[in-house]
Amino acid sequence: MESIEKEKETICSWVMEEIRSSLSTDLTLRGMWPDGQQDITEVTKRPLTAGTLFKNSMVALVENLASKEPYYVRCIKPNEEKSPGHLDEERCRHQVSYLGLLENVRVRRAGFASRQPYPRFLLRYKMTCEYTWPNHLLGSDKLAVGALLEQHRLQDDVAFGHNKLFIRSPRTLVTLEQSRARLIPIIVLLLQKAWRGTLARRRCQRLKAIYTIMGCFRRHKVRTHLTELQNRFQAARHPPLYGRDMVWPTPPAVLQPFQDTCQGLFRRWRARQLVKNIPPSDMAQIKAKVAAMGALQGLRQDWGCGRAWSRDYLSSTIDNPTAAAPFAQQLKNLKEKDGFRNVLFSSHVRKVNRFNKSRDRALLLTDKHLYKLEPNKQYRVMRAVPLSHVTGLSVTSGQDQLVVLHAKGQDDLVVCLHRTQPKMDNRIGELVGMLAGHFQGVGQDLEVRVSDCIQLNQRGRRRQVSVESKPDQPMPDFRRSRDGFVLLWPSP
Repeated sequence: MESIEKEKETICSWVMEEIRSSLSTDLTLRGMWPDGQQDITEVTKRPLTAGTLFKNSMVALVENLASKEPYYVRCIKPNEEKSPGHLDEERCRHQVSYLGLLENVRVRRAGFASRQPYPRFLLRYKMTCEYTWPNHLLGSDKLAVGALLEQHRLQDDVAFGHNKLFIRSPRTLVTLEQSRARLIPIIVLLLQKAWRGTLARRRCQRLKAIYTIMGCFRRHKVRTHLTELQNRFQAARHPPLYGRDMVWPTPPAVLQPFQDTCQGLFRRWRARQLVKNIPPSDMAQIKAKVAAMGALQGLRQDWGCGRAWSRDYLSSTIDNPTAAAPFAQQLKNLKEKDGFRNVLFSSHVRKVNRFNKSRDRALLLTDKHLYKLEPNKQYRVMRAVPLSHVTGLSVTSGQDQLVVLHAKGQDDLVVCLHRTQPKMDNRIGELVGMLAGHFQGVGQDLEVRVSDCIQLNQRGRRRQVSVESKPDQPMPDFRRSRDGFVLLWPSP
């Protein structure tokens, strides 16, 4: 029988070997007989017996228990009803006595009640000793624990084992826990401070990088802008425009004050180049136009800037062909009498007096006096006001040529520069410019007001003068109103 069994095993082994060797390359057959991939001893061995399985299970259980640290837990039933919030003291006392908890506590207190490995004890309480925090430099954890307990003067209440520390009294643990509880907030603050410092340093490094990139980019924009300025204004020196048609590029924000300064310097340089080509005879007219532009401040659009200013229109045979000679004689007599040097402005005007009567008069403005003349009587002087008494003048913002001259201590003079020529050039800017330029030259203040309703003073009474456009009005003239005067101006 034994020989037959051995023969069967030999035949089976041979068959399995043949199947494995012949079908090992065929994936389908290999999947149908997975046993062919195992060793022959594993395929043919007998299954484990119950005793072997029990033995292996016990060995695994013992190995698992050995790798753990045992803790004994006793469960106490608070009451028989299993209801929450109810404690049966007799029942609980009986269970404590029955489970032997009191004897266990007495035994533990009689010996070393607490025992901990050195690494765990050191990890929990090392912050309470200066020699162990944050990491000790002693030879072993046992020596570090001894230094810690010696600093707290607790070495008499403990015993040192090979791997564990044995603590006799709970007072030792309470003392260590209290020390640890006092130091934990300080350590937390220290860690927070260190982490916040790390975050702040990281942020500072990022900001430094950002500022470096921003600085490089700003320098690039500045260089690009300056290069563009240089390329655009290469032809600014060529007459006659001197860069008037040049367009300033939009500067970076950091260069805006610099560009404003450069524009001011460029305007002054360009003005200097243009002024150099102006004849000396025209400089007085240019200064007067500049003074008029500054005094009017852009509040009046039409003020005669685009034409040549003659100033003395009464002496011109073109503007005053019939009475130029009598005016020249009168001008000579006034110059001998008052000693003025220059005639600032002269023109025929239409005036209105305090009695609401309109008359044709002539206005002569010299560097000494303001004269009101009568053209029909050889330009006889009707009123002479020292120029130093003139405090200001008022004009409107429209197309009319209404002028109100204000004098200190005297009635205001209300005139219209139009008299007999409906399409005469606008002379408001000329009068304002010559008077403002003279006052700037002598260092006096002249107040120039631009308003469509002008306030004036006559004989101590406050009046108003305004302008009204009328299509059927042939010539400018004044009309009385409820609160003053109205200048009737011919509309186009």
